[in-house]
Amino acid sequence: MNSSLLRTVFFLLLYLPYAGAETLSLEQAIDKALSSDPRIAEKQAFVRHARAVLAEAEGSAGLFVKANSFVGVSPGLKGGLFGEEACGGTDNKECVSRDDRFKLNDGLSPWFYLEYGVIKPLLTFGKIENFAQAARHNIKLKEQEVRLQRGATILDVKRAYYGHLTARNSRLFLEDVKKRIDNAKEDIETQLADEEGSATQTDLYALQSAGALAKSYIVRAVALERIAIDGLKVLTGLKLTDDLVLADKRVVPAALPEIDLPALQARALRERPEMNQLAQGLKARRALVKARQAMKKPNLYAGVIGSISYSPLRDRIDNPHIADPFNDMGSTPIIGMQWEWAGGVQNAKISQARAELEALLEKGNFAQRGIPYQVSESYQQVLALSEALQEMRKSSKAARKWMVSSYSDFQAGLEQVDKLVTAFTAYVTTYTDYLKLVYEYNMQVAQLEQVTGAYQ
Repeated sequence: MNSSLLRTVFFLLLYLPYAGAETLSLEQAIDKALSSDPRIAEKQAFVRHARAVLAEAEGSAGLFVKANSFVGVSPGLKGGLFGEEACGGTDNKECVSRDDRFKLNDGLSPWFYLEYGVIKPLLTFGKIENFAQAARHNIKLKEQEVRLQRGATILDVKRAYYGHLTARNSRLFLEDVKKRIDNAKEDIETQLADEEGSATQTDLYALQSAGALAKSYIVRAVALERIAIDGLKVLTGLKLTDDLVLADKRVVPAALPEIDLPALQARALRERPEMNQLAQGLKARRALVKARQAMKKPNLYAGVIGSISYSPLRDRIDNPHIADPFNDMGSTPIIGMQWEWAGGVQNAKISQARAELEALLEKGNFAQRGIPYQVSESYQQVLALSEALQEMRKSSKAARKWMVSSYSDFQAGLEQVDKLVTAFTAYVTTYTDYLKLVYEYNMQVAQLEQVTGAYQ
């Protein structure tokens, strides 16, 4: 097998994802996370709860059906108002009203009872209407919480995605540097063993120290790489045992936003979920204040009420002037007014609602000032990091040239080990700082998108 074929096989093994591994780009990871994040599902459940609250409020204007029934025992009764013996008539027997109400001379009878009512509110003086209006605005407020969570999920995905790439690139870079240090160390060990050249034991110690330091950085990079990829698995709904490969191989700076600061601040005030929440919250609080004020007013209603009482072992008495609670029935349409007056309590609840409204107004006043500042802060951070990236890129390129030149001179016997170690250290420091800066810049761009209302 020739060297060209070996290089091809090595490339395939190194850069192509192995069978069974899922490959995700940043956009795919975001889409997958947005469709599987339980935190988003939780916020959506709160939206459904808010819709149910609205249904409850609107349902209060419908029919109310109330019934109460039971089976009991009543005294038995035989005979009419004067008992079973006849009175009056041709023999002029005196009619004496019976007085055995609390005696059980006639035994017991089962007692079946039903009480019912069908009520329809006619006028509540704004109670139902305002509670329903507050519930509608609460639904929109909860929908904005879903947007907020989606934005937080996107930010988490980017943090894990960029974090994995940064750790991976750092590891590959450090492994290359470690290899060069090991090669230099082998040269020094050979010179010392052969007692040739100007190498000293001190030079070997310096390279051993540099190699161990590079190895410690590699170990930490590997840990961060695994932590980030596992975090991405959790966010995208994969199992920790699943294989995941990122479509990107290098962490690169995100595009610099082209919109100027005033436009970003205006967009934030217009599109931030918090601002929409504030607007809906104010409308809901105003409706609640009106609803609390309406609680001091009566409710007008109409309906039908009735009851049925039946004891089969009691003789009926059909005298309209006498009511038997164990054998009776009746039903009637009604128009009524219900009024619950608790002045101190109701006034206190109105004051509570007004205070909550005033607190939300003050929160809105602060948001009008705080959000533009937040956007400005993030925007300035992005600009500063973008400029710092350009300078750090120049620094890392110069450090690489310094390291390559020193390494070549060392191999040619023209460079001292201490200067080679200094070059290695400078290159490691500048390039790892550059990778960290790319990660920090990308996250700051993502943060700027979030604070300006760029939610999905």
